[in-house]
Formats: sequence, C-alpha cells, structure tokens
Amino acid sequence: MELKNLADGLSVSEQILPSDMNAIKDAGFGGIICNRPDGEEAGQPTFDEIATAAKAAGLEVIHQPIIPGQMSQSDADDFANSVSTMSGPVLAFCRTGARSSMLWSMSQNGA
Repeated sequence: MELKNLADGLSVSEQILPSDMNAIKDAGFGGIICNRPDGEEAGQPTFDEIATAAKAAGLEVIHQPIIPGQMSQSDADDFANSVSTMSGPVLAFCRTGARSSMLWSMSQNGA
C-alpha cells in the first residue's frame, strides 16, 4: 500500500485490502473513503468487506463510488464534505488513487 499525501488530513492510495486496516489505523488515519464501485475489477474486495474490516479497526468508512469519466463537481463537493466531517486524517482510495486525487483537486479548484 503506497500512500500519497495530498493535504493536511488527506492521503490517497491504490486499492486497499481488508487486511490493511490495522496498518491504516496505526498510520494515524481515522477514516476511509472508497471511490471504487463494487465489481469494477475481478478480485477486488467489495465495499462491505472493506467496511466490516474498517469498522472492526475503529475507522469510519464512506462509500462514494465514482465511475471513471463520470466525475462531476457535485461529486467533488460531496468528497470535500466527507473529508471535512470525518474524524482524524482520511485515506481515500480507488484502483490507482487517480480518481480520489482528482476529486480532491476538483474540490480545491472548483473545476
């Protein structure tokens, strides 16, 4: 799991696994935002699997699935709201981290 810090309180990552939750918690994160829709790629864990493991580790978790190429400013605004209301630093993830990064960028630039 490679983490990229985007701003105070927000990092992004490629796909995480349920087995990563303790490491995420130990790294100081308080919440996770999943930007992948279920079934996007064979073998990826479902959001429910991620959420169950996250909650067991004491992490908040939000599912905001974004289909590539269908991101809107409203999605970016929702993302920013989620980041600002979750406790502790937030880790957002998708397949490569690009969608999560783009949501953050759009929320900062309004573009």
